[in-house]
Amino acid sequence: MKTLFFLLLATPLFISCNNDNSDTLNSVNINFKFSQNWDGVQVTNADFNNTIYVNEMGRELNISRMRYLLSRFTLTNQNGDVFSTNQFNLVDMANNATLTFNSDLIVPEGTYTLSFIYGFNQEDNIDGAYPILNSASWNWPESLGGGYHFMQYEGSYDVNTEPKPYNLHNGTARVSEGVFEQNFVTITLTNPLVITTGNEIEIKMDIAEWFKNPDLWDLDLYNVTLMPNYAAQKLMQRNTSGVFSATIN
Repeated sequence: MKTLFFLLLATPLFISCNNDNSDTLNSVNINFKFSQNWDGVQVTNADFNNTIYVNEMGRELNISRMRYLLSRFTLTNQNGDVFSTNQFNLVDMANNATLTFNSDLIVPEGTYTLSFIYGFNQEDNIDGAYPILNSASWNWPESLGGGYHFMQYEGSYDVNTEPKPYNLHNGTARVSEGVFEQNFVTITLTNPLVITTGNEIEIKMDIAEWFKNPDLWDLDLYNVTLMPNYAAQKLMQRNTSGVFSATIN
């Protein structure tokens, strides 16, 4: 397993929609924490290949790898002021150093909502553009649209009977030869986050959601060789809708 760490790509962007007295408030440098759970039960790399989970269709499975990319973190306050950065973080559960991210976002204390992109949008998903992702073997094949993976989620299912592998690798969707669809997702979380000095934002991934919301995932149909499979790629895109949540610590 290669050691990964996050790359800060650029300075943050701030778009002000209203004049207010934010200059009188304390400024907070936004730090992120990334955690994973299965229906609310914490999952760490100590569980890899050891803990058995049961998905929505009753299949017993384990987890051997989970890596995913989040980018363009944005905070919007109650006045409509938008604070945004085009930084990204590659989360690798096998490398605890990637589970925290000290961003360049600086915002006044206040109440915000959070949004970010799962994967890269079309503007950022440039083939071979990021050396740290290249060295992490994170590239998406040019024949499938190029750019980078959004997720690598691997393990085995039917582990107590006849173990079989699954590899949920997600990225650009290949429609047909030379025809591709963007497959990233803009995640918008509507719960209010009250940010004060010393806080961090925890972004949580519920791994169980990949198999159930809104579509049930049938591991007999979609298990391996999913990168060129258009139906599987769009299914992963749809099921992203319930995967992420955020809280303030």
